[in-house]
Amino acid sequence: MTRYLVVLLPLVLSAQTQVAPRPHFVRASGEAVVSAKPDRAEITIGVSSQAPTAQAASAQNAEESTKMVAAIKQALGSGGTIKTSGYSLSPRYEYPQNHAPRLTGYEAANTVNVTVDELALLGKVIDAATQAGANNINGVAFTLKDDSAVREQALSEAAKRARANAEALARALNLEPGAVLEAEPTEVPVVRPRPVGFVAMKAAAAPTTPVEAGDLDIRASVTVTLEVH
Repeated sequence: MTRYLVVLLPLVLSAQTQVAPRPHFVRASGEAVVSAKPDRAEITIGVSSQAPTAQAASAQNAEESTKMVAAIKQALGSGGTIKTSGYSLSPRYEYPQNHAPRLTGYEAANTVNVTVDELALLGKVIDAATQAGANNINGVAFTLKDDSAVREQALSEAAKRARANAEALARALNLEPGAVLEAEPTEVPVVRPRPVGFVAMKAAAAPTTPVEAGDLDIRASVTVTLEVH
């Protein structure tokens, strides 16, 4: 008779790795708006010239542009910079009813971007440009030379409000607020130039063109994750 040897091996269970429980948390956002006085202005100024031929339009525009730029530089002095931003030369047409388009001449245009770092000079620059022949001014945009301080302030205030909102939410749920687990800007503050329109005055005897800068609003938003117990 055949006999079988049965061996029972003990089952060894490995100890389970203990996983730390995830903290409980609440999440809230906060926003802040910081106002700042602009200390820089950017303005686009141009002159366009029309003539029967392309060569004549280009030559006329070169003369008028040179006069305009010289006047701007004189008014600006060391209080800013000027650079060419665009030039175009294009044909002009008339479109008579029931007839083919008819070439009437050419138009040349030269545009410069002017950065004014002394805002008190802004009206003077506008008047000097228009009196020198500028006939295309697109408006003024106010901004800051250095926006790092106001950006930091906006983020700081938004973060404080976000934490205060998270703590209020925790207490409303009968929870004890703890440490901040995470803070993330959901809207990074960016100082965008503030455009302002105006009507330029050509009369030499007229008072300086008034341009009011107003305030810039710098917005920031931060979301905070807060541990609760």
